[in-house]
Amino acid sequence: MKDSYEARPHAKQRGRLKNGNRVGDFLQAPRCGARTRAGTPCRAPAMPNGRCRLHGGKSTGPRTMAGLQRLREAKTRHGRYAKEALNFRRRVNQILKEAKAHLRDFAPTED
Repeated sequence: MKDSYEARPHAKQRGRLKNGNRVGDFLQAPRCGARTRAGTPCRAPAMPNGRCRLHGGKSTGPRTMAGLQRLREAKTRHGRYAKEALNFRRRVNQILKEAKAHLRDFAPTED
């Protein structure tokens, strides 16, 4: 039988797979197994962490002290609520209040 799966020379190697799976037949890759909304196990190929790209889950963040320290050092605040921006706006508002107070002192009075 010429058209069977075994007769095709390219059938045994289907190409590169994504997400850390080995080259070869993707049908032989380990499966995710997470429960779907229908209650059946997910049949997508699993990544090295054991779950597929859809069920891999979000990162839980750093857990070691070194990882937490790296996070603290890398976390920078910028924009409207950064400490420098807040201090700048406070100083500008203070200068404006002082200027308005001085203008009131010099304004002509109606007597």
